[in-house]
Amino acid sequence: MDDSDPVEMTLSTAQQHRALAHPVRHRLLFMLGRRTATLSELAAELGISKGSAAHHLKVLREAGLIRIDSTRTVRGGTEQRFKRTAERIRFDHGETTKAVLAAVADEVVNDVDPLLTLRSVRLSESQVQRLRRTLEELVHELPDEDGESRYGVLVGLYRPRTGDRVS
Repeated sequence: MDDSDPVEMTLSTAQQHRALAHPVRHRLLFMLGRRTATLSELAAELGISKGSAAHHLKVLREAGLIRIDSTRTVRGGTEQRFKRTAERIRFDHGETTKAVLAAVADEVVNDVDPLLTLRSVRLSESQVQRLRRTLEELVHELPDEDGESRYGVLVGLYRPRTGDRVS
């Protein structure tokens, strides 16, 4: 990340939410969270046309979710490298979260050995706050090891709609 880039951003505008209405844009954000990349690299990795990739990148740029990191002249043209504007992006609790989870599900179904555990447990408010801090620290402090396999990490803590609740 550039010194001027925030480490974390929370989606706050209608334009940002609309930008994440398409699963390809989620996948682009996932990819750009790993490294900078060119239009050609992104299109090839996603298996989509350069025109489609360019359209989705434009939407993400206009929403302030990605930016051009660097440019260079290649065979008479200008090659641009894109990157996310923030290392971490927080989502709201509505439709954007559903879209993000759908994009993650697309990634998970292609993994040969994913770890997915869902458990409902009763916790005190102090336990919830301690668990939240611990999970956030664990995930955000994971170092990115050069040359190693990349893994997605999804951490969730929520109150289910059904089940016992203390009012």
